[in-house]
Amino acid sequence: MKIDVQTLEAKKAGTVDLTDEVFALEPRADILHRMVAWQLAKRQAGTHKTKGRSEIALTGKKFVKQKGSGGARHGDRKAPQFRGGGKAFGPVVRSHAIDLPKKVRALALRHALSSKAKSDNLIVLDEAKLAEPKTKVAKEAFAKLGLTSVLFIDGAELDQNFALAARNLPKVDVLPVQGINVYDILRHEKLVLTKAALESLEARFK
Repeated sequence: MKIDVQTLEAKKAGTVDLTDEVFALEPRADILHRMVAWQLAKRQAGTHKTKGRSEIALTGKKFVKQKGSGGARHGDRKAPQFRGGGKAFGPVVRSHAIDLPKKVRALALRHALSSKAKSDNLIVLDEAKLAEPKTKVAKEAFAKLGLTSVLFIDGAELDQNFALAARNLPKVDVLPVQGINVYDILRHEKLVLTKAALESLEARFK
């Protein structure tokens, strides 16, 4: 599968061959859904917490007689039905992460890349570099390429001028190739891979 290589000036800079095993799969929604659910669950902090009746700082003394008061039989004020009492079945600190096999995670990334290639939303860029970290320059370059909602994936090292120029633009994200993930690919309309990122990805899945 061949695709044109473009520059930031929207000019053609040759062509590259995309590996069919990575970019020509038939995307499966169920695999992509499992991967996105795994990512979102994994990043939840899980630090929510309420106090149970055993953790409340109140006396445990029986505050009303067992018989003769005409009311209910109570032990202490820490019970959930009282103001200031403990929370019954409240949230506790825990991990929200779910299990997903490593092979399924790798397959999901290939399906996400294939979905962008199939829908013509994949662009291969010669290099993502700017002479100066100016947002205006980046915005003009993206307009030439027709990019509004876009994820840029560069090589192992980002060009700092490009990263700084792009970070003020809405719906634009720049990641090194080791940070590529299914959720960010799917939530942006376009995916832009530099030649360096493309080489790294194909070596990773070889």
